[in-house]
Amino acid sequence: MPRGIAIPEVRQQLFAATERVIVRDGTARLTTRAITREAGVATGLLYAHFPDLDDFLAAYAVDRAFLLCAQAAHLPGRAGTGTVAGNLTDALTATPPDALLAQVQLLSARPGLAGRVRAVLGDTAAGLDAVEQAISHYLTQEQRIGRLPATAVPAALALALVGTLHHLALGAESTPVQRSRIAELTNALINGDAAGFPDPHTTTTENAEPR
Repeated sequence: MPRGIAIPEVRQQLFAATERVIVRDGTARLTTRAITREAGVATGLLYAHFPDLDDFLAAYAVDRAFLLCAQAAHLPGRAGTGTVAGNLTDALTATPPDALLAQVQLLSARPGLAGRVRAVLGDTAAGLDAVEQAISHYLTQEQRIGRLPATAVPAALALALVGTLHHLALGAESTPVQRSRIAELTNALINGDAAGFPDPHTTTTENAEPR
C-alpha cells in the first residue's frame, strides 16, 4: 500500500485479520507479519499504533471482551418480555462464532492477557465471566416475577449455558448450528425438559432395586 494513504478504522481492520489468522492457522502462527499480511497492510502499520505485538493483542482482547459482555449486558433489561429461552438464545449467539473462537483460543494460549483485560474492564466485565454473571442476574429477575421455577438455581444454569457456549466455540460450530444447539439446551434447562433421562424422583419396577 502506498505511503501517505490513510486507512480508516485500521485498528478494527487489524483486529478482524487477527481473528482470521487464529481461526485458520491457530495461535502458534500469530505473528505481526501474519496479521498485517492478512490485513493487506505494511508490517510497520501495526507498530505505528501499538508499541509491540503483546500490546496489540491486549487491545484486541479488550475490544472483543467488551463486545462480548456488551451483548449480555442488555439481558437483565429483557426480563418479563419475550420468552426466557428465546432471550437467552439471542444473547448467547449474538457474537459470531469465529470471533468467540478466536477470543477463547487466544486467552487460552496467552493466559496473561486475561489479567490485562480485567485491568481495563474490571473483574466483573471481562468476556465469558461477564456473560455468566449477566445470565445469572437475568434469571434471578425472571425467577422473582414467576417466569422461572422457584426450584431453579440461576447461577448453576448460567454456568451450564456459558460452559456450553465455550464448548461450541472450541468446536468451531457454524452460526446456524451453534444457535440451534444453544436453543435446544436453553429450552431443556429452562422448561424442565429432561432430554430423555428418567425422573430421578420416580421409581419404577424396572429401575427399582431388589429388596
